[in-house]
Amino acid sequence: MSILVTRSSMPSFEEYCEEIKDLWESHWLTNMGIKHQLFQKQLEDFLECPHVALYTNGHLALENSIASMNFPNGAEVITTPFTFVSTTHAIVRNSLTPIFCDIKPDDFTIDPEKIETLITERTVAIVPVHVYGNICDIDAIESIAKKHNLKVIYDAAHSFGEKYKGVSTANFGDASVFSFHATKVFNTIEGGAVCFKDDNLISILNDMKNFGIRDAENVVYVGGNAKMSEFQAAMGICNLRHIKTEIEKRKNVAERYRCNLNGVKGIKLCEPKDNAIYNYAYFPVAFDGYDTNRDNILLELKKNDIIARKYFYPLTSDLQCYKHLSSANNNKTPIATYWSDRILTLPMYADLCLEDVDRICKIVIQKNSTF
Repeated sequence: MSILVTRSSMPSFEEYCEEIKDLWESHWLTNMGIKHQLFQKQLEDFLECPHVALYTNGHLALENSIASMNFPNGAEVITTPFTFVSTTHAIVRNSLTPIFCDIKPDDFTIDPEKIETLITERTVAIVPVHVYGNICDIDAIESIAKKHNLKVIYDAAHSFGEKYKGVSTANFGDASVFSFHATKVFNTIEGGAVCFKDDNLISILNDMKNFGIRDAENVVYVGGNAKMSEFQAAMGICNLRHIKTEIEKRKNVAERYRCNLNGVKGIKLCEPKDNAIYNYAYFPVAFDGYDTNRDNILLELKKNDIIARKYFYPLTSDLQCYKHLSSANNNKTPIATYWSDRILTLPMYADLCLEDVDRICKIVIQKNSTF
């Protein structure tokens, strides 16, 4: 049986069936029904966040959170190229211009020391990413944003359940956006959420995801359709019951990887911060000065029916749809370019057998002559 780079956490079949059973009585399958309302309240409690707007997927949650800030067309938004393409798409689909900022070499998140040099009179916001669940330098980013009167919308897709200095990552910036895609630590099959404090955003985000409909006879905004269904919400309700156990299992997997790979010459691992609580979303390994390169390791794992991933490669700024941008220049993001060529995310999920972790590591640490 293949070992995939990730596998969805799911409740038992019986638990999910029990949760959705009453939908066959109500026939209320979408449009913010009882499951949606319950799940929203549970998330607000779990994430210790004043407001949560649920979405059918994380991308539309991010796209609408940016749209809710009402930035002028063509304005500049500073972000990282070391991310999934959704981050940049959400900016561009709002008729804004992404300005790519380089990353830090220790945790691969956006480098605050380089953000300020990119700010112009056209800059309106920063969209940082908690890459692999590595929490950004929030203190520095918030300080820069306050100094220059910029909005901060965190792409928190990888950081569900994490805390920085005792505060949930849902509570930072003007908004923090989560993905509940099937591949994430916490999933609703597909899904996402915007977390925010500003009461004024409640009606705006709800209008955006539900055609701007306020009631049967009033449509006040040209909105789209991005509502989370009752079946998605039901999966979220079930998975939320088990999330602490799932994260603990992932921690055990991560610690086994570390036990095997720490100290191996030419292998770099991300070091956790003392003031952060992690969810162990991914296990990135950087091959820097190793006996063989990342691509050879990837192929050797594949021969053994083990699927790893070059994540993130290529950089968003290297993709065909963004190469025309002036900031899409590898000379301007040399650190992101360097690590994009060297990082491999190894299989990581709650039920990954520790013996399989040992087997993966054994393949990784074999000498160059093997390849």
